[in-house]
Amino acid sequence: MKQNLHPDYLEMVVTCACGNTFTVGGSRPTLHVDVCNKCHPFITGTQKFIDAMGRVDKFMAKRKAAEGYVRKNKKGLEVVDKTPKSLKEMLDVKKKVVKEAPAA
Repeated sequence: MKQNLHPDYLEMVVTCACGNTFTVGGSRPTLHVDVCNKCHPFITGTQKFIDAMGRVDKFMAKRKAAEGYVRKNKKGLEVVDKTPKSLKEMLDVKKKVVKEAPAA
């Protein structure tokens, strides 16, 4: 094994932005942090939850708003969407294609 590979293990003084200090083990003599267990909003219970609409609710609202939209081609004519909307419709279309196909 190589000699002098690991740094020296010292007592490190951690200082928080709120003024709280505590000691831990580390490779540096001091460390400054923004939040600690005394001032973190989640731990202290002062965290504020913002009531925002979730992703699914936003998606459903967009779909509902787009229900009245009619797609048009370049000539200004309505484009009729003939793709199956459900599994049953898809299977019915597949059955029609199989029946109409000539037996070879």
